[in-house]
Amino acid sequence: MNNFEFCNPVKVVFGKGSIARLSALLPEGSKVLVVYGGGSIKKNGIYEQVTAALKDFHTYEFGGIEANPRYETCMKAVELVKGENIDFLLAVGGGSVIDATKFIASATFFEGDPWDILSKGGVIKKALPLGVVLTLAATGSEMNERAVISRESVHEKLNFMSPLVFPKFAILDPQVTYSLPERQVANGVVDSFIHVVEQYLTYPVNAKVQDYFAEGLMKTIVEEGRKVLQNPNDYDIRANLMWAATNALNCWIGQGVPQDWSSHRMGYALTAQFGLDHAQTLAVILPGVMTYMRKEKAAKLIRMGEVIFGITEGSADEKAQKSIEATEDFFHFMGLKTRLSDYGIKESDLDALVEPIDRMGWKLGEYGNINSKVAKEILLLRL
Repeated sequence: MNNFEFCNPVKVVFGKGSIARLSALLPEGSKVLVVYGGGSIKKNGIYEQVTAALKDFHTYEFGGIEANPRYETCMKAVELVKGENIDFLLAVGGGSVIDATKFIASATFFEGDPWDILSKGGVIKKALPLGVVLTLAATGSEMNERAVISRESVHEKLNFMSPLVFPKFAILDPQVTYSLPERQVANGVVDSFIHVVEQYLTYPVNAKVQDYFAEGLMKTIVEEGRKVLQNPNDYDIRANLMWAATNALNCWIGQGVPQDWSSHRMGYALTAQFGLDHAQTLAVILPGVMTYMRKEKAAKLIRMGEVIFGITEGSADEKAQKSIEATEDFFHFMGLKTRLSDYGIKESDLDALVEPIDRMGWKLGEYGNINSKVAKEILLLRL
């Protein structure tokens, strides 16, 4: 196991009716900006619960955060925050809303061009405090220190991290996910599964706690994911998926182990240039990374196949290949496509998709050996 330092300060309030606890979690006298997405919270009862809990606070609202939150939209919220001297941000939504709120919290005090936070790794010295009412189990953003933002004018999608944007609290009520569209539920299942894979499917370092924890999460996501679309109002299924998604990317299983994240970085361009959902990009690219890096990832591929998918027969190479196929089959079961051609993307598009790797100087994968040339070869496998 590799050396590490670890701290996760997020307070989690989990369970039925937990939104009612909101007022007790906010600093007394706060001026609160409620940040949300397209307005679905006003149709499914979440908005009413939040409003009731905030009745004793001075509140403002900022809606319209996109599914892939845009820099331009976030900056409008920053103007509101500065103009009204708002001192606390409340994200009511899924990963996109939370990520946007983290960027708003950071950009409010940033000296210089806030885009530098994303494009140049600008150091965040101060950020507004924020909390979360989670409405979609997927990204784990409710319990981590990272976010991803898109800028429409330059067709870019980039991430940033800072310990200053850990939420102060995250309220998780599985009941609020009952009304989600099937596409969002399926995306959330696949997204959370691949978050675990990015931290697990590298090479062994004898980190038993992290490995067993990751395997438990993957088993839970696969088992409950196969049930959720047919049983959308089953509380236990929703509760297990919500908590698994949070644990998939709250920094715990990634401590002391090598991590990959190449599927995520390569997927950013698919979203920025072709508008694919985040989970859709991952379902396309991950099988390509697994295939291209099969020898390097063989030990973990074989173990993953055995523990998660029950693959025990065949040679080592055959078991590794079956593990890749079982993973892709799971994505198909959840209704996600797994080929670039399924989205009308052609070989002639690939140079533009890998261009950000050179421009940003990324060396991807657990070995840092995936450059733009290798990335293009991986994408060729997914046409």
